[in-house]
Amino acid sequence: MRGGTLVCVRLTSALIDPALLDLPWSVPLEEWPADHLVALPQGISRHIVRFVKLNDTVYALKETREKIAEKEYDLLRALERIDFPAVEAVAIVTDRVDERGEPLETVLVTRHLKFSLPYRALFSHTLRPETMNRLLDALAALVVRMHLTGFSWGDCSLSNTLFRRDAGAFAAYLVDAETGNIYPKLSEGQRSEDIEILRLNIFGECLDLQAAELLHESIDPESVVDDIVARYDRLWHEVTYEQEIQRRDARHDIEGRIRRLNELGFDVAEVAMSTVDGGVRVRPKVVDAGYHTRRLMRLTGLDAEENQARQLLNDLDTYKAESDLTDEQQAAHRWLTEVFEPVVRAVPANLRQKLEPQEIFSQIIQHKWLLSERAGRDVGMAPAVQSYLTDVLAHKPDEQAVLGVEVGALP
Repeated sequence: MRGGTLVCVRLTSALIDPALLDLPWSVPLEEWPADHLVALPQGISRHIVRFVKLNDTVYALKETREKIAEKEYDLLRALERIDFPAVEAVAIVTDRVDERGEPLETVLVTRHLKFSLPYRALFSHTLRPETMNRLLDALAALVVRMHLTGFSWGDCSLSNTLFRRDAGAFAAYLVDAETGNIYPKLSEGQRSEDIEILRLNIFGECLDLQAAELLHESIDPESVVDDIVARYDRLWHEVTYEQEIQRRDARHDIEGRIRRLNELGFDVAEVAMSTVDGGVRVRPKVVDAGYHTRRLMRLTGLDAEENQARQLLNDLDTYKAESDLTDEQQAAHRWLTEVFEPVVRAVPANLRQKLEPQEIFSQIIQHKWLLSERAGRDVGMAPAVQSYLTDVLAHKPDEQAVLGVEVGALP
């Protein structure tokens, strides 16, 4: 709006939120008034990025060139169709002009990922080795999953990634796709180029943290970049290598290989086999990550990260065994209504912004195990829930979108 008059802009969106039309598109993002913005932890970006809240939904707005915005919008939409972990593209706003009629850059609108944080916001003072290791594991898994789908990122880095807590680990999400491309299959050269870019970017990010005295003294930037490449190579090998096995052991070894891949979170669509001298050459076709996530969704309707889903399924399976239930669907329904939902309802309203429900339940399971170990007996779920809420959750910072905070109050 400009003085009560609608500013003409062109807005391309699959599912438009009409409230987007009321934003001050005739003003450069850098100059938007604070009453339109919400303050959220923000990663390093070459573009101007702002966050707005409309109808209880938080959007990220990024100014860029029109062709770049269109390409990134299309790529993010394509990744969404294959259920790849990335931010959701909402709209492109073009044909913007300021009050003097001068053209303004196009804005790409994405939906902010709840409970996600850029890597610099995951620590308050010093990035410690154990946190760095979990970030690198999550990023390596993201890049492997990306390369399996034929996506070449072109700008792999911690800065272009958002992280959500995942039962003691992290889950990584792509947040910047403007340099990416999707192919039917990546060549070795394309994969190697992505990994070399990742190496250079993470080295620079570590030096930046080191200069700001935010990197633990035991972390060596050169070792970190070697480590991320090694983690990627190990995981890529596990999900793609051809295995030669003896014919007499073929069934057992193939089932073991599939189980290992499932434990890593990858689904196997089919197994290609060919005979060799006295044995069989096996190559599983890994289709995607999210094995435990999909199983949990199918059984309970709960949407969780992979490690969270693994923990919740373990708890469900224990409940099923202890209840002497043989039907998996019946056990899942009873576990959901008798175990999971009562625990979630026990969390006071003022603590529900701390972590998402699936992460809270995962942490309560771990907390219950620790209390039981100390007591030498099973302490029970109710005391564990109360202890966790009082002694742990109450002291955690909010990790949901921080809404209504004065702009500039967060780093």
